[in-house]
Formats: sequence, structure tokens, C-alpha cells
Amino acid sequence: MELATRIVRAGLPALLAALVLAAAAQAAEGARKLEGVVNVNTASVEELQLLPGVGAARARAIVELRKQRGGFKSLEELREVKGLGDASLERLRPFVAFEGKSTGHLE
Repeated sequence: MELATRIVRAGLPALLAALVLAAAAQAAEGARKLEGVVNVNTASVEELQLLPGVGAARARAIVELRKQRGGFKSLEELREVKGLGDASLERLRPFVAFEGKSTGHLE
């Protein structure tokens, strides 16, 4: 039993270090910044996911609402998308366009 305890104690710090490094790498990848804009009236689900705080489900909700409404004219109209409140809209503001080409890409 003592041998097992020694093995666990010896391996635990290495395991924790590996987990911390993996988490840091994932955070660094997630910290990539969006450059350009995404046109919410023409963007695909994948392109919409470039926007901060927009995952697959929210991107699909944007596309569905866009189909129902026939498009968006202002950022405030996106408030109808479940989960997009004032704080979310402010994060999106610099990256959302309603006309023209989507130029958004991650840096």
C-alpha cells in the first residue's frame, strides 16, 4: 500500500503540471482576436462563430431569425436572439456589419 501511495504522490505533480499546461494552451488558442467584420445578413453559421461569444447554437439561432425577419438592419435587432443581451451586443458591436462583405478572420 505504501508503494502505491508513493507512486501516486510522485505522479500527481506531473499530472497537475500537464493539465495546467494543456489549459494554458487552450486558453491561448481561444484568445485569438477577430480582425475585420462579419456581415450577419450573409454570414454562414461557421462565419458567425468567429464573433465573440457566438457558438454553434447561437449562430444557428441568428441564421434562423435572419430567415424569419428577412435580415437585420441594426445591432439592437439581434437582441431577439436568445442569450444576446446588452453586454453581448457591446462585445459584438465592433465586429458586426449589416451590408457588404464579411472580412472577419482570426489573428
